[in-house]
Amino acid sequence: MDKKIARRGALAAACLALAGAAWAQAPAWPGSKPVRIVVGFAPGGSTDVMARIVAQSVGEAIGQTVLIDNKPGASGNIAAAEVVRAAPDGHTFLIAPTSVETANPWLFKSTLLPSRDLTPVGTIGKTQMYLVAKPQMAAKDVRELVALAKAQPGKLSYASAGTGTPPHLACEMFKAASQTFVTHIPYRGAAPALQDVLSGQADFVCDPGIAFPHIRTGKVKLLGIVSAKRSPFFPDVPTVGEQGVAGADLDIWFGLWAPNGTPPEVLARMNKELARALAQPALAKRYGDLGAEPVAMETADFRALLQREGKQLETLIKTQGITVE
Repeated sequence: MDKKIARRGALAAACLALAGAAWAQAPAWPGSKPVRIVVGFAPGGSTDVMARIVAQSVGEAIGQTVLIDNKPGASGNIAAAEVVRAAPDGHTFLIAPTSVETANPWLFKSTLLPSRDLTPVGTIGKTQMYLVAKPQMAAKDVRELVALAKAQPGKLSYASAGTGTPPHLACEMFKAASQTFVTHIPYRGAAPALQDVLSGQADFVCDPGIAFPHIRTGKVKLLGIVSAKRSPFFPDVPTVGEQGVAGADLDIWFGLWAPNGTPPEVLARMNKELARALAQPALAKRYGDLGAEPVAMETADFRALLQREGKQLETLIKTQGITVE
């Protein structure tokens, strides 16, 4: 009997040794398989360009190709659903504005709930928003714009990148904080919204940074920064809060999510590589060309940001009666 027990013990030990050897020889993530980042917006936009900049840097660091897969539609919900369905093996991620988690659940009739169905990894940066007025605008600053809007309720109009987008929400936040009534004109993107402000068809827009060339050449008026802090690109321009409209500040944060169940060591490595990439001066310069700032966050801080912004936008959307569907 003792010999049988000994043989069984030896066999078990051999199996454990073989398993350990196989584990030790298994390729570390990501192995030979490319990593896919799903982006919820069309090629060429801020989200897409920032994702491609980050993907290149991360790919070099992990020694594997990082592919961008554009799945535009429903303000990022289509891309988010794609990632929810993906295998949690560390080879599929989502890059989107934080609004996919903090605003979309209050705007769209969907079974998708990113705060429940996806795992936050970290931020890849942010852009501020700029209150930009048509060149013919009589107001020279935010105080004069508010006075003009109150004197002519509903006569002034603002353009947006579309109902429910961060630029739309920022202008609604400005309206609520300034207690003004301004007519909303939605467009299919920030570029056509800005174009109608340039042509004088709309009075102003909360612009995500694409208006920089026109601001610098005087083709539009920059009245204020719709943020808690001044812009590093226009440090002499006060925020709308500094001009008497407290509570109107909404930055556009961009982040990275993974399918639930993705190995924690992969999530930690991705967060580390994001921070390393975003600290590179060359990346900061490329971001600056977009009017963006590279800001890395630990996962816990990213979660806290999502919770704060979610509460803020839930209140705004319900108070202002904003609907998409």
